[in-house]
Amino acid sequence: MSDPASKSHGRKSITASLKPRSLMDGPERLARAWSAQVITLLPDAFPGILGHSLTGKALKDGLWQLDTIDLRHFGEGKHRNVDDTPAGGGAGMVLRADVMGRALDHALPRAPEGAPLVYLSPRGTPFTQAMARDWATRPGVTMICGRFEGLDQRVIDHYDIQEVSLGDFVLTGGDLAAQAMIDASVRLLPGVLGNESSTEEESFSDGLLEHPQYTRPAEWQGRKIPDVLMSGHHGEIAKWRRAMSEDLTKARRPDLWNAHSKRND
Repeated sequence: MSDPASKSHGRKSITASLKPRSLMDGPERLARAWSAQVITLLPDAFPGILGHSLTGKALKDGLWQLDTIDLRHFGEGKHRNVDDTPAGGGAGMVLRADVMGRALDHALPRAPEGAPLVYLSPRGTPFTQAMARDWATRPGVTMICGRFEGLDQRVIDHYDIQEVSLGDFVLTGGDLAAQAMIDASVRLLPGVLGNESSTEEESFSDGLLEHPQYTRPAEWQGRKIPDVLMSGHHGEIAKWRRAMSEDLTKARRPDLWNAHSKRND
């Protein structure tokens, strides 16, 4: 029987041992696998989309592991309450410090050394491709999925938690954001995509948006693939793609273009 506070996804690594395993030890670790721990009120929402396509195959193959920790198990009283009204008044509810503290004290000893501790919050640092690449070089990540009006600030301060935002909008909770960020990180792990060079040409890889893509048929609805892409001249194709990336970035993301220009001055 596994720890009731955790649900683990991924292939297990098995080693022989004369020492009995405690029923409260939590999920077994996968050997050399990138590990994501997620503290959530919705453990059944995982792995969700992460269990499909390339991330799902990588999860099944043991390239990474997902452990969900149900915050409700650490709640107060008969009804396992996890929240209370905001100090000073106001609408909504706030996740309690003592409840989240117990969940973190359970999760952190199980996290691999060097794994970032992240709280998913709309006021956090924006998540970027560079952050995904950084996380992919670490042994994993531990995430706290926000709910309601947020998390007691004392927990964030006490555990020195990094706040990260998926974007300038508000979700009902951090679970969708967690899945998106895990997906962005896992796909960068060695062996997940198969073609490692594909990540070098996609959007944000060099601070620019990706160029337009085309495939068969050569003509569709009266629209043809640009001649340069059919020329076989790799140098000219590279120049065209670079120009398209620059034009798209200037038009759609002037913030990215300005940052790119400063780096290359």
